[in-house]
Amino acid sequence: MIAVPVHIAIVPSSAASYPASASSGRSRPVGYGERMQTLAVDHPLVAHKLTTLRDVRTDSPTFRRLADELVTLLAYEATRDVRVTEAVVQTPLVETQGVQLASPKPLVVPILRAGLGMLDGMTRLLPTAEVGFLGMIRDEGTLQAQTYATRLPDDLSGRQCFVLDPMLATGGTLAAAIRLLFDRGADDVTAICLLAAPEGIKFLEQSFADTAAPIRVVTAAVDSHLNDQGFIVPGLGDAGDRLYGVV
Repeated sequence: MIAVPVHIAIVPSSAASYPASASSGRSRPVGYGERMQTLAVDHPLVAHKLTTLRDVRTDSPTFRRLADELVTLLAYEATRDVRVTEAVVQTPLVETQGVQLASPKPLVVPILRAGLGMLDGMTRLLPTAEVGFLGMIRDEGTLQAQTYATRLPDDLSGRQCFVLDPMLATGGTLAAAIRLLFDRGADDVTAICLLAAPEGIKFLEQSFADTAAPIRVVTAAVDSHLNDQGFIVPGLGDAGDRLYGVV
């Protein structure tokens, strides 16, 4: 079997420029603070699936399938630091040592509604993880996040959490979700996003500059900028609408 390397761009927040292409194969400057990392996965399959997701001609069933596949690829990198403990198992031949997921189990938190389209891709890789839900919506006038539903344990002490949100645009929704998890005791949060904007990354850095707990953002690409309506450019449109149609 031939191992195919996955290249990850991790660059200090002092970097001032941003990449033009997600498939250049070069390290792409992505800002992050001392305690926050942003990882952009540079892999041909990731770039291929993302390109099709961007295409306005891609219908909802195809969009859902590709988003699911893309999340699984991103989740592979997002779970690189998932906590494990040593375990002993009996093979058909001998007893051997390995590892298993530590307790408490990781918590996967999709942000409704668009985050639901990422859930299967994540739990395919982490089938024993617990799943919570956050209902959040962005006020299109103020661009501020509003929480309308929560289904989470009250106590998240010692938990690693993986937040699913397709678009890191202004950063308001994701910041509110991460803050809620920390307030309930979580001590390690990783966000998985299909796309991110520099403005959203910067907002998260500023929002959690004084937070000691580790925060990571794993994404398929960091796009150019936000437009006046707060949409990522070039982006892929409204992820929720493209996943499920306009409701």
